[in-house]
Amino acid sequence: MSHYNVLNGYKLVATLLLLWFGAAVLGNTRGHQTLGQDQGVINYPEVAAATTLIGSKGNVSQKASKVVRRAFSAADKHTDPSHAAQHQEQTAHSSVGLDELVIVIQSQRNSYHARRGGQRKVEILQQAATLGQGVPVIILLHELSEYEGVWSILPALPLLSASYGRQASWFFFIEEETTVTLAAVLQVLSRYQVQEEWFLGRRLHDNEASIIHHYAFSEDPISFGYPDPAAGWALSAPLLQRLAERLQHENLKSDFTIDLKHEIALYIWEEGNGPKLTAVPEFCTEQRDDCATTFTTYLPNCGDPVLKKDVFVAVKTCRKFHSERVPVVKATWEKDAGLLEYYSDVPDASIPTISLGVPNTERGHCGKTFAILRRFLSQTLPKADWLLIVDDDTLISLPRLRRLLRCYDPTEAVILGERYGYGLVQKGYSYSTGGAGMVLSRTAVSRLLSSGCSCYSDDAPDDMVLGRCFTALRVPITHSPLFHQARPNDYPETLISMHQAISFHKHWNINPVAVYRDWLQDAQPRDEL
Repeated sequence: MSHYNVLNGYKLVATLLLLWFGAAVLGNTRGHQTLGQDQGVINYPEVAAATTLIGSKGNVSQKASKVVRRAFSAADKHTDPSHAAQHQEQTAHSSVGLDELVIVIQSQRNSYHARRGGQRKVEILQQAATLGQGVPVIILLHELSEYEGVWSILPALPLLSASYGRQASWFFFIEEETTVTLAAVLQVLSRYQVQEEWFLGRRLHDNEASIIHHYAFSEDPISFGYPDPAAGWALSAPLLQRLAERLQHENLKSDFTIDLKHEIALYIWEEGNGPKLTAVPEFCTEQRDDCATTFTTYLPNCGDPVLKKDVFVAVKTCRKFHSERVPVVKATWEKDAGLLEYYSDVPDASIPTISLGVPNTERGHCGKTFAILRRFLSQTLPKADWLLIVDDDTLISLPRLRRLLRCYDPTEAVILGERYGYGLVQKGYSYSTGGAGMVLSRTAVSRLLSSGCSCYSDDAPDDMVLGRCFTALRVPITHSPLFHQARPNDYPETLISMHQAISFHKHWNINPVAVYRDWLQDAQPRDEL
């Protein structure tokens, strides 16, 4: 059975259940249970019958589909005349219906994120049932394909085009924590001719040339806009279909996926041959009366933070940075660590550092990182659920990290950080970039080392080797936008993840202590064990 049958089956089951249980609240008659006078009549006996035609795995028979369509058709026929007139008036101004909308929730395979994506899907289906204007296709991105690299969107476009390109007018991409008001989204989309190519979103731009964007548009960085994923962004069907076709015949200019939102905008813009992002003020990250979308948080409250003793912190350093970078760590975030060791190429009792017997390398550090992993599992150290590996020029908020880690199950194989990709359109692999900080559960470290996967040289790029190994083990790289590989001034100030940041990286042309104080230090830290 194909993934798409499963997906549509779950969508149909959820809708039927919402309609069935909603009737108990919204009223019923002897002949029909109704959704209310202004929303038409649903033939619930037929809807209930359809549920028996849906397999336990979500597959939808043709008979079930016909029954459901007939039930909704009955609702249309029994709609109150005044409501029908209003509907006709709205239709005259809008050609977009819910059944023309494909909503892609950018979910992840990790159990916490898969659950949050599923909850968002149910919430949207509840709205659709209340509106009574059809049902959108809702896709959890991590379920679209067995290939983990679909998170980078471009590999997903041919799949979306093949499955939904004919029936859909719009494809709307949202985060797991993006709240959507369907009626308002339809109103926004109705302003744009669906036969044309449109790229819509909340506009972000660089204030100065940024290393993470390869200094693109360095002469005028404000001139190029890219979408804020937290607010949602949309592609018209003609644009998505053309992009999907282009991907079949054209190689990307870079093998790396670093900042997804900027790279998608560049690919769509196509050096001026494609559309630029059209700014939509109703796509929001903060609540306003006219918003079609809003955003909650990248730092959810999943309960009390994990304890200090449950997070072991490994700081990678070397002799030449003992007097330059290590003092910054000690002046800022070291005090928030319960268990911490500095690993260097030489022992230094004044810090103190530990030599792992791996010589320092100018690049890579794979040998040192794998030595840290082995030490973490040894009897030498206290047993902790989580391992955090950082560079000596990483700035990090450990209280925020411990709060975030409460959302994850340490008995699950978890590797968490800022996710990058290599060769993802050509079935490559993802990795958690090292400078932003890499968090691994004890279970993940154990699976990795027992697999035999290792460095091909001591100076191999440790984060990429880990990514390749975990991809082979089918352990997903879990992304949090709160981890940052670069400095604060390399990102737009309006980016919501900036104001809840867990980490930044590099000391170039900044005062790192001031950056920590301004961006990462909580005003009133809580006492924690």
